Formats: sequence, C-alpha cells, structure tokens
Amino acid sequence: MSGAAVNPVLLQVKGLEVGYGAIQAVKGIDLEVREGELVCLIGSNGAGKTTVMKAITGSLPPRAGQIDYLGANTRGQGAWDLVRKGLAMVPEGRGVFARMSIHENLLMGAYARRDKPGIAADIERAFTVFPRLKERRQQLAGTLSGGEQQMLAMARALMSRPKLLLLDEPSMGLSPLMVDKIFEVVRDVSAQGTTILLVEQNASRALDIADRGYVMESGLIGLSGPADELLRDGRVQAAYLGQ
Repeated sequence: MSGAAVNPVLLQVKGLEVGYGAIQAVKGIDLEVREGELVCLIGSNGAGKTTVMKAITGSLPPRAGQIDYLGANTRGQGAWDLVRKGLAMVPEGRGVFARMSIHENLLMGAYARRDKPGIAADIERAFTVFPRLKERRQQLAGTLSGGEQQMLAMARALMSRPKLLLLDEPSMGLSPLMVDKIFEVVRDVSAQGTTILLVEQNASRALDIADRGYVMESGLIGLSGPADELLRDGRVQAAYLGQ
C-alpha cells in the first residue's frame, strides 16, 4: 500500500508473552499495524495466532510485554473500553448470538453507539454487502449455515465502525465458494479504509490480499515483510503453499 510507511501506528505489540498454565503459547513477539493497512498473521494450527488475538482484545492477560492501541497501553482496559475506541474482533468460530435474529445480532454489534439513523444506515449497508442476510433478516442466527454465520459475524463487527478490525480464521470450515466471498469482502472492507489484522491458516489467500505479513511458528515470529515478498519466499512456499 503506497504511503503505508508514513501512516500512524494503530497497534503496537512489543515482547508479548502469553501462556496457559505451564504452556507458553506466545514467546515474545513484536508486530505492528499501521492505519489503513491489511496485515496478516499466518502460521500452522497451534502456532499461537489466536492467543495473540485474545491478548490484543484483553480477553487473555499477557505475562510479559506491552500492547499499545491508539498510542495507549491496553493493560487494564476491558473489552468494552476497546470496542468504544474502535477495536472490533470476529472470533474464530464466529460467535454469533444463536437465539437472536440476524437483525438483532447486527444491533448488538452497534451496542456502543447511540446514533440511531447511522445504525439503521449501516444495517442496510450490511445487507447490500451480504444480500443473503437481508433475505433472512428475521431468521435465528443459530439456524444459518457456517458461511452465513461468518457473513453475519463480519457484518456485526462492522456495525461498530471499527478503526481496527481483527479477523480470526474467517475462512475456517467454509466451502471454496464461500471462502471466495469472504476474502472478497475482506479486500473490499480494507479498500474502503478499515485497518485489518487478519489471522488465517490459508496462507496463500491471506498473503494475496494483504499489504504485509507475519509468519508465526511455535509462539515466535519467524518471518515478516511485504506480503508479495513472503509469497515468493521459498520457506513460506515450502511450509504453507505446497511448493
């Protein structure tokens, strides 16, 4: 992305260590996301990618290191505070409210907002992006297919008008056609100016749409750089692209 190097840093992670009991899942990593970028974090299952996302959103306290969002340390800030400051996440497994309708789920995504006309306009915008949701707007979210639930989870996150959108494995378990749709939407949301940190096992698809990438293995960042360079890197090709 031209000009990305001079854009302000929205998210800065320094020396991050996170663990579960005796297991050290993240062993001291650094990464940053600048305003307007689409940055991907790729790696095999169990590399620690989702743990990084949980630490960023405040749901898992770090053992060491620092996370700065909008120039301020996130330690002590709850998820509510971060959402109000424009940080939204689409979790692995989607996390839709199964017993609520599509429309109610979207309203929940805007719970920190008070601008009713803007909320109504954003719901209609979501239905433009995901026409399948509009057709089923009163249907319970728990009765949707996996792909439809992923669409809903993304639309719900966008209802908060995030400055930084975190996406954790959005293509997991979806059909090839639905994967195409999800990545198309991610690309479009990025093009419209939303900053994105994308965690994804599908390395080729993630790197294809990202500006920069980080490669995570066993709790550490092994490689990082412009996405097109990582796509051509022999180590990435051998480990993740089957080449």
